[in-house]
Amino acid sequence: MRAATEPERPIPLTTFADLGLPAPVLRVLTDRGITSPFPIQTASLPDSLAGRDVLGRGRTGSGKTLAFALPVVTRLATSGARSAAAGQTRRGAGRPRALILAPTRELANQIDESIAPLAQALGLKTTTIFGGVAQSRQVTALNAGVDIVIACPGRLEDLLGQRHLALDDIEITVLDEADHMADLGFLPGVKRILDRTPSRTQRLLFSATLDNGVDVIVKRYLHQPVTHSVDDAAAPPPLMTHHILAVADKDVKKNVVHQLAQGTGRRVLFMRTKHQAKKLAKQLTAAGVPAVDLHGNLGQGARERNLAAFSSGDVRVLVATDIAARGIHVDDIELVVHVDPPAEHKAYLHRSGRTARAGSGGDVVTIMLPEERGDVRDLTRKAKISARPQDVRPGDATVTSLVGEVAPYVEYVPPAPQPQGRQGQSGKQGGRSRSGGQGTGQASQGGGRQGQPRSQGAGQSTGQRSAGRPASGGGRTAADHFPRTDGAGAPRRRRGGRGRGAGNANASAAR
Repeated sequence: MRAATEPERPIPLTTFADLGLPAPVLRVLTDRGITSPFPIQTASLPDSLAGRDVLGRGRTGSGKTLAFALPVVTRLATSGARSAAAGQTRRGAGRPRALILAPTRELANQIDESIAPLAQALGLKTTTIFGGVAQSRQVTALNAGVDIVIACPGRLEDLLGQRHLALDDIEITVLDEADHMADLGFLPGVKRILDRTPSRTQRLLFSATLDNGVDVIVKRYLHQPVTHSVDDAAAPPPLMTHHILAVADKDVKKNVVHQLAQGTGRRVLFMRTKHQAKKLAKQLTAAGVPAVDLHGNLGQGARERNLAAFSSGDVRVLVATDIAARGIHVDDIELVVHVDPPAEHKAYLHRSGRTARAGSGGDVVTIMLPEERGDVRDLTRKAKISARPQDVRPGDATVTSLVGEVAPYVEYVPPAPQPQGRQGQSGKQGGRSRSGGQGTGQASQGGGRQGQPRSQGAGQSTGQRSAGRPASGGGRTAADHFPRTDGAGAPRRRRGGRGRGAGNANASAAR
């Protein structure tokens, strides 16, 4: 009689190869130094690749983009191969097969830059649809036939209403950052869009929280979803160190902020108003600390140029309002400074989440005036931050340690706008489809960091880097928002004015 043995235990998944992904996809991941899945990917991919509806919960920076990008391209390639074997053509004009909804233009671009190389490896085409640019190139791309559309709700509804596309052939729908879409008031439009996709097709929803109506979307449109939650979205990442610097008055505050901006690494400074963000960026640049601003008064072309300069390393300081609090996926942001503390704890966590991403560490500093002490105390309590205020002045050891190595003085001249066609369109921004026939540009150098794809070569580089600053991270990698982020209600341009646009040769981080 054979001796009894213990039941065979499943071997933990440690690489993407263990998941049974297509060989071309694995080659693309390997080329970018991506070999080990993040927890949200390890947890959700077996279910999403099997065709189940998935609800993924986790904060930004947890690897959600690849968690839905991989099953989208893999399942479309599989169904396309079956159709080809049956003598059928699956790619029709204006009839995409997968839809990815994102709350902002920059996030849509970032998703496309992550998914396009994977799609190209499998012979699939992608395009972006969002407002703020002319729709003509987007319509042209749709008419040429695309497999995957990455869209913001407003412009997508406009094109649906004009019958430039139909959603009858959609096989997979993805909602990324659904809680942000809820915050921006997009859920009614999202419901109208989902109502036009075939029922019981696969749907993947990723969100940090389920409040503000996201739970209604889950109950109404996801069929027996498998839920995967890999972290507490309401808590800060464990590798994030928080500091509260108490200053005596506004003059001391100004000097401390200027000192914190002088380090050699990337840092993001958050301001309360657009005017103050613009003013501080100019002051820093004039003082030899290259800085760019990001706020709602900037046009699409200026936003892209500034983000490209920050991502490429031409400048190391980004001064922003809360429009940059979500979706900036740039590696190696070592410091976030709340120059003006945010109004509530969710904004604090989203702002702070620009650092300590993908397993890296980072510091978060809140500058506190005497009259802000009570508000900061409430803010940190709700955000589950235990840092205690420290009284500081410029040059104190605490401030100096946060600055680290001081960068040399640099005279920086922002790049002039480059005319790229109508209404600020570069080829990529106008919604041109991405297929295997396009070149991929040069690989960005990230030291093998997970999630850094090659650049897609879709635009202009940003010129010379400042002294001592290597390029790392990616290009257009920020999310911001206006009253109508996706541009359906974007402000009109003045008569006779030509839009200015700029591209960027660096790709964003894939995770």
